[in-house]
Amino acid sequence: MEQISPQTLFTGRQVQWLPQCDSTNTVARELIGQNRATEGCTVITDHQRAGRGQRGNVWEAAPGENLTVSVVWRPTFLPAAAQFRLNLAVALAAHDWARELLGPDPALRVKWPNDLYYYDQKLGGILIENTLSGAQIHWSVVGLGLNVNQTAFGVPTATSLACLTGRPYQLAPLASRLLECLEQRYLQLRGGHHAALHRDYLARLYRYDEWHSYEVSGRRLAGRIVDVLDSGHLVLEQDNGTTRHFDLQEIRHV
Repeated sequence: MEQISPQTLFTGRQVQWLPQCDSTNTVARELIGQNRATEGCTVITDHQRAGRGQRGNVWEAAPGENLTVSVVWRPTFLPAAAQFRLNLAVALAAHDWARELLGPDPALRVKWPNDLYYYDQKLGGILIENTLSGAQIHWSVVGLGLNVNQTAFGVPTATSLACLTGRPYQLAPLASRLLECLEQRYLQLRGGHHAALHRDYLARLYRYDEWHSYEVSGRRLAGRIVDVLDSGHLVLEQDNGTTRHFDLQEIRHV
């Protein structure tokens, strides 16, 4: 990938580009451990051989066709108990980025906790790994995999910008703009604008305020997403009018 030059204060000012690596999150954590990562340090690769997603899933991406990026931040202002606020900011940044390319399309949504979806197909994924110091976050490694030019996928539930628009993209300008979107939302979080972030997230949330089927402990139930808590728990209203809270391991969209 050619040189990127985001118009940011600190995100992407230190960049480590690798032709290939197992995981950009792993490289970013190694840089932190070696005291070589400044805040905003960004790791980018053309080929991630062993990318990871939520629930321990593997993130697959064709070499040289997509964006695979990890950013290091130090959100020491954020309590560990409210660390999901960072997920909100990052998911919104990914949505902001995609919206600029696809337009204000209501099919573009954030799927809880922080995947990027177009209708029922996955456009991108996010994996955030936090290191805690007492009751605060010490370091965060924010990994994003965004499908850009890839048009053939091993699963029918994946899509890309190229699939949706029928055109290819240069990756470097898209990477620069992504880092700008990330920093804008991160600064919003750092400025304490939690209510605005929460409101924006719900407004873009996949299946929000709609009745759908979900799988819980191997059984299906009908429910309506009514909120997402700072803890990251999904709040689902059931057809009997009661609400239940679920973490990522407890519930699946059907």
